[in-house]
Amino acid sequence: MLNVFTLVNGRLFQEEIESLEELSRFQPIWVDLESPSVEEKRWVKQYFGLSIPEDVTDEDLEESARFYEEPNGELHIRSDFLIDDDEPRTVRVAFILNQHNAELKSRGVLFSIHDEDVPVFRLLRMRARRAPGLIDDAKDVLLKLFDADAEYSADTLEEIYDQLEKSSKLVLSGDVTDAVAGEVLGAIARQEDLNGRIRRNMMDTRRAVSFMMRSKMLNAEQFEAARQLLRDIDSLDSHTAFLFDKINFLMDATVGFININQNKIIKIFSVASVALLPPTLVASIYGMNFKYMPELEWQAGYPFALALMVASAVVPMIYFRRRGWLK
Repeated sequence: MLNVFTLVNGRLFQEEIESLEELSRFQPIWVDLESPSVEEKRWVKQYFGLSIPEDVTDEDLEESARFYEEPNGELHIRSDFLIDDDEPRTVRVAFILNQHNAELKSRGVLFSIHDEDVPVFRLLRMRARRAPGLIDDAKDVLLKLFDADAEYSADTLEEIYDQLEKSSKLVLSGDVTDAVAGEVLGAIARQEDLNGRIRRNMMDTRRAVSFMMRSKMLNAEQFEAARQLLRDIDSLDSHTAFLFDKINFLMDATVGFININQNKIIKIFSVASVALLPPTLVASIYGMNFKYMPELEWQAGYPFALALMVASAVVPMIYFRRRGWLK
């Protein structure tokens, strides 16, 4: 899918392109390619003179190959964007910033290539349509995308707070069964994974913004916006660190309740084995081979042995109950 974005009266307008002739009617500041076909890549090459490599969104690129500048002034940035749905994950997006295109008499065009739809892109498109003056050029688009990514991560952190609050109520209620503990552990594990992805995503965004600042491509206003974005990312890092501590606490508390439940089961077997030890001893002694069988010499031998076995089992149970070991 090939979409171009033009700037009209300070607003960003989107057009979906289905032919090279249609593409030639626009002078965009942003060209977005989602799972581009070979034909769409050919249109971009013919109209903009930009060749998009096949491995542009590969995940196994070396770190040094993710941020670099071409001799002709093209800026290449590979950055990850968070997607929080049923299966949280990050999507690699390749940005190519052509800072000046003499043929099109343009101040620059931003190309973004990715394999699936990114929520941050939808968020920026919605804002740019409603807020005039939000974007002035292609560099603004890139900065606003990173800014929206930070805000999207912040919103996701708030959702993690809410989910952990629900888990805290279950754990701190005191009545934690094995089923509840399993449910809580599953929820905590998901939030821990999502929190880790947010932290990694923010680290990646910080590197991309720092690279833009070092490349001296930003004007004074954009440079200050980039500095503010880095401060926002630093604040998000402190939140992720706090959430990691909270997750560890809930994890330890839940595992502790599981251990308590297991100890209760072990205690039942321990009490039962101790309580049944005296009757077993009486039965063992009474069942020995005597020279004269007690039941022949004493008619009350069997009833006495049975009464002694019952008494030897009841007395320890009464003692255990008074000590509170049966609760």
